[in-house]
Amino acid sequence: MQIKPLADRVVIKMVEAEETTKSGIILAGSAKEKPQIAEIVAVGPGGVVDGKEVTMHVKVGDRVLISRYAGNEVKVDGIEYTILRQDDILAIVE
Repeated sequence: MQIKPLADRVVIKMVEAEETTKSGIILAGSAKEKPQIAEIVAVGPGGVVDGKEVTMHVKVGDRVLISRYAGNEVKVDGIEYTILRQDDILAIVE
């Protein structure tokens, strides 16, 4: 099954969080933070949203930094995705 977002929405897949700190300490599951970096899987067409013209500035394959609790999580074919608006994306990670 394929997800095709509408309007200014984007489908992302979260990048796994680091399991060790920079100093080499292994983190327990409860100590890990929710990842904020994700890879874009699908991008909506943009267009007129709430009376304003929206141009999409991201593309499939971009790695992005998102707001911590942004979007709605969905599970498709056993894979977890998050669907959010382009406004919830803070930056493109290069």
